[in-house]
Amino acid sequence: MSQPLLKTVGLKKYFKVPGGFLHAVDGVDLEIPRGKTLGVVGESGCGKSTLGRSVLRLLEPTEGQVFFHGEDLLAYDKKQMRQMRQKLQIIFQDPYSSINPRLSVAEIIAEPMIVNKTFGSRREIFARVEQLMDTVGLAKRLATAYPHELDGGRRQRIGVARALAVNPEFIVCDEPVSALDVSIQAQILNLLMDLQRDMGLTYMFITHDLSVVKHISDEIMVMYLGRCVERAPSRELFKNPTHPYTKGLLSAIPVPDLKMRDKTIELLKGEVASPINPKPGCRFAPRCEQAIPQCFEQSGEMIEVAPGHFCSCGCKRA
Repeated sequence: MSQPLLKTVGLKKYFKVPGGFLHAVDGVDLEIPRGKTLGVVGESGCGKSTLGRSVLRLLEPTEGQVFFHGEDLLAYDKKQMRQMRQKLQIIFQDPYSSINPRLSVAEIIAEPMIVNKTFGSRREIFARVEQLMDTVGLAKRLATAYPHELDGGRRQRIGVARALAVNPEFIVCDEPVSALDVSIQAQILNLLMDLQRDMGLTYMFITHDLSVVKHISDEIMVMYLGRCVERAPSRELFKNPTHPYTKGLLSAIPVPDLKMRDKTIELLKGEVASPINPKPGCRFAPRCEQAIPQCFEQSGEMIEVAPGHFCSCGCKRA
């Protein structure tokens, strides 16, 4: 396995709330090799988006380390981090609220280059804008259009072009297709995969849609209440899920095949535990039918159950 472009060690992000501290991200370790995609999946509220923003320091982590090219980003001051942001970009979930409605398409894409003084003249900047629009599949005639005049797919292409404007190496894709129609989702996914192949980009792809993550990811990390509960290569995870939570998520994927209509679905029952000052033990234990007393006392550590396949389910080792 190649050396990771990005790596986190014990990354935590807590939010102060009236009842104590909300553990949004609680000790996540991950590695993403150059040119690969790590899919991050889980239910709403599990900490996926907070993880992505903490990696980029859009949210300042509470504790831990984030290594990019072997250097800890959390040790950088504001000036160093501003320079580093050209290599680290994000594509947001909502393609409308994430862009300035008062700017034209060309101005939105040009803005990162103007802020970072990438080129010496406006002519060079807008020549680059034209090139980026062609790269992401936006017609030149749309350069003077405004976001409200475009559909969701074209708006998300603007978001992709803006992320590419400063020639990044790593992009956090924060549910970039969840707000789009299914046919448009496929177009954006194929665009992202083509860009990765042509430019050698590295992605953290955050989503709640397991069908989507299977299509684009080399490796998948499953999160539950701020923690990673399972991590494995994409094919391995779908073929041999180990954690009960992962099995429940995969079981819920609808299969468009009449032969599978009698398929047994493993329902996830019970109440989700509070992420505020969480109790010791496995956070999935209250919903797990396989839980044993040990699960309520100790947090399962990630162990390798197969080559490259890690799981934190303690009852599997009991």
